[in-house]
Amino acid sequence: MSLAQEPNAMAELDLGGEPDSTSRRRPAREGLIQGLLSNKKAIAGLVILAVFAAIALLAPVLSPDDPTLIQGLGAQPPSRDHLLGTTAKGQDVLALNLWGARSSLFVGFIVGILATLVGLLVGLASAYLGRVVDNVLSLVTNVFLLLPGLPLLVILAAFLPQGIGTVILVLVITGWAGSARVLRSQALSIRGKDFVAAAQVTGEGSFRIMFREILPNMASIVWSTLLACIIFGIGAQAGLEFLGLGDISTVSWGTNLYWASNDGALLTGAWWVFVPPGVSIALVAFALALVNYGVDETTNPRLRRPRRRVAAAQPTPVSSKEVSR
Repeated sequence: MSLAQEPNAMAELDLGGEPDSTSRRRPAREGLIQGLLSNKKAIAGLVILAVFAAIALLAPVLSPDDPTLIQGLGAQPPSRDHLLGTTAKGQDVLALNLWGARSSLFVGFIVGILATLVGLLVGLASAYLGRVVDNVLSLVTNVFLLLPGLPLLVILAAFLPQGIGTVILVLVITGWAGSARVLRSQALSIRGKDFVAAAQVTGEGSFRIMFREILPNMASIVWSTLLACIIFGIGAQAGLEFLGLGDISTVSWGTNLYWASNDGALLTGAWWVFVPPGVSIALVAFALALVNYGVDETTNPRLRRPRRRVAAAQPTPVSSKEVSR
């Protein structure tokens, strides 16, 4: 059988005798979750997030008392009785950070989900409906993108009543525009595909086309946007509360930094008061970034590394008699 008689034979040949791993499609059962579980960066990020989630859930068990109660002398360094020391008021720093994880992670994930959802709805509607809807939604998105983020956060937080609901609302209002712009661009590129045109020809409704045809092909960018919005939510909440614009009556990593600043921990060198919440925020953001890298490497074929290198085969020796013929 010659290669000309069997066209598929050429596609099955490879220099090393084995099909290239990058040219083969992954099995259908291997989805995003299985891809993340095989990615070292994603696994490291998920482990860190799992540790912080366990700390947040088990805070009432690990520290059953009220974390704001005075537990000892003020401004005491780490010791056997207080593993992370005490604040200037005599509160246990470890208890404050354990309970602070609950509020900070809750606000961060809720803000990330809501901001991504708003950005997704605006991006899909703007890309698919087009014309008047696209012009109006693009104008609104551009206005929010052009407004300075921090001053807008400060103004909204200063005039609205204090509370965790206000913090979430303010962060969603100021955080959806960037995701909407990214998702709109991705939806526009998918809108011109043949399968979308085929769905329009068959008479499918706009809602079904947007969420059954376009959205599933945006899984990678949606996940990346969600993780970025969660990072924004955690960092922005800590920033607002550090400035005293959040609900300082609650216990979170941001309020811990606020009280550390007010009590002069930075001036007195009481590092054990402000380092733990700062490191916690940085570790969670780092873990989310690792998961984001894992999502990119799992869903983007250009970033996938071949499982093994394929060496070129040795040339076939040719005798002098065959050359003379």
